[in-house]
Amino acid sequence: MRKSWKVISVLLVVAFVSMMLAACSNDASGSGVSVGIVLPTKDEPRWVQDEQRFKDALSDSDYTTEILFSQGSSAKEKENVETLLNKGIEVLIIAPHDGAAAGSAVEAAKKEGVTVIAYDRLITETDAVDYYVTFDSIAVGAAQGQFLINNSEGSNVPLYLYAGASSDNNAFLFFEGAWSVLQPKIADGTFVIANSSEAEALQDKAELTRDEMSRILGQVTTNWDPNEAKNKAQTHLTAVGGELKGDVAILAPNDGTARAIADVFATDSEVTSYVVTGQDAEKASVQYIIDGKQSMTVFKDVRTLVKDAMGMAIDVLDGNTPATTGAYDNGSIEVKAKQTDVIVVEQTNVKSELIDSGYYEADEFTGL
Repeated sequence: MRKSWKVISVLLVVAFVSMMLAACSNDASGSGVSVGIVLPTKDEPRWVQDEQRFKDALSDSDYTTEILFSQGSSAKEKENVETLLNKGIEVLIIAPHDGAAAGSAVEAAKKEGVTVIAYDRLITETDAVDYYVTFDSIAVGAAQGQFLINNSEGSNVPLYLYAGASSDNNAFLFFEGAWSVLQPKIADGTFVIANSSEAEALQDKAELTRDEMSRILGQVTTNWDPNEAKNKAQTHLTAVGGELKGDVAILAPNDGTARAIADVFATDSEVTSYVVTGQDAEKASVQYIIDGKQSMTVFKDVRTLVKDAMGMAIDVLDGNTPATTGAYDNGSIEVKAKQTDVIVVEQTNVKSELIDSGYYEADEFTGL
């Protein structure tokens, strides 16, 4: 009798362990997560704001999402994608840290039958991308360049060029857009390039190849890092004479770098005035614009971008084909894209574009 009870006890234990293993396996392979989202870093306000907007976008839906941050590491990014694949996602939305390095991560997703949506930054050199949701990045750069033209007077205005990270395809598109409008004004003597021998050597060329832009970016990249932007600006101002100071124009790629660069130029007694561009309408930069310390920002209403990305994801989950408005060559295929418009914000329209639209509250700023 005891032997029978022992056998039964052993069988019960085996059955219990089997059930626990099965449960663990189910947790690992599918937790009901419909959409996996991978964002590049928590260190920039833009991406933290996106996290909440993505959560809000699915709040009234039966679909679920999980959001992970890569913290500026392509290895962590790939690990995040693998984590989400193990949770059974059907759609992956990813803003890559490095457009080319992200290829292996999304290729793993495609092998699992997951639809891949590149978000804000294009994933390059792979055919494992289904869609791209983006602002018109060339239009962003063109708007920055045109603002410098519209707000500079006379000739031989010193022009300081700065760019984003060369690992980010958008940095090339922003620069391409800016160069397209600035180059004619460099060629005719309105501007004189102050901080890039590579750009100076190419100043008569209207359209630059990728390699030519790479050479310029190699000299003026900020890597999207305000500290690096600050150090470069200090180095550049130390290296030039008074003839490249006075009233200056500064192409800064985004708001974080714009504030850092503006702070440096503001402390140089030989710089009498500066016009500096930005991008993203970060709260701190909106205050800088109100205070006259930053000239403009390109407002990319991320609410619309998130809405477009989640709309695409839901279309896929519902078995529908997402609507697109264009396509981008990623070096391997033409990726179908949904483009979102951009808006130039300066002192005169901060209230109408950012407060009245509900993007920010008036009490978040002083001197509005």
